Amino acid sequence: MLGFSALVAGSFSLGKLAAPLIDPAAITAARFAVAAVLVGAVAGLTRGFPRAALAAPWRYLALGALMAAYFVLMFEGLKTATAVSTAAVFTLTPVMAAGFGWLLLRQRTGARMALALALGAAGALWVIFRGDLAALIRLEVGRGEAIYFWGCAAHALYAALVRKLNRGEPAIVFTFWTMVAGTVAMLVWGGPALLATDWAALPGVVWVTLGYVSVAATAATFFLVQYAALRLPAAKVMAYTYLVPSWVILWELALHGTVPAALVAPGVGLTCVALALLLKE
Repeated sequence: MLGFSALVAGSFSLGKLAAPLIDPAAITAARFAVAAVLVGAVAGLTRGFPRAALAAPWRYLALGALMAAYFVLMFEGLKTATAVSTAAVFTLTPVMAAGFGWLLLRQRTGARMALALALGAAGALWVIFRGDLAALIRLEVGRGEAIYFWGCAAHALYAALVRKLNRGEPAIVFTFWTMVAGTVAMLVWGGPALLATDWAALPGVVWVTLGYVSVAATAATFFLVQYAALRLPAAKVMAYTYLVPSWVILWELALHGTVPAALVAPGVGLTCVALALLLKE
């Protein structure tokens, strides 16, 4: 999950560059297709494709649709929101994951975990509202952040459902069929946008972003989160998302040489404290 957080962070910084240049549905459909091929190749070379894994295929469609919604809403949100603020919204995912974990799996949240989730949420809100308490009271949320919030809700539900719907399938096989189902969902949903896109005319940054989000931020992170979700409570799986804003700051520094306003530092600090509390045995 540490690797997951670092890889996910890159998609915010690169996605911010590509979001205005391509339809969110088109790039999401393409990334799912590429990732499905990559994961399928790995699964074929390792575990193979046991027939038993195809039992109740609706499971994969449900999970694939949730992740498709997450990625589309992420790119839509990045059209107007900054990379750091969207990463802060992402850190609200553990709170939602804990709620879904209780609803679906009756996973209980202890006092320390509840404190950690509260601190993490407070840190996320601090960054989203840029330390402006008056804006927080007025709930002045940017359009991009609001759009992406619903994508994060889909991601949190996905984290809880993986454990509930898995029937003993290896993580790589489960990931492959989820990717295939997500590709099908995106071809239905984003088919017109996919066909309308002039792929040959797209600038290089879009292709770099597509390659990164397909390999690192989709195929790799799908496997990592499913591997972890089968071994950890849903809230703990998502705990590492608290590191994403810090990783994004490093990505932004590396790509653009920019550092966010000092006002966001307390919020980032709170998310790191939340992570330490969640991981403490």
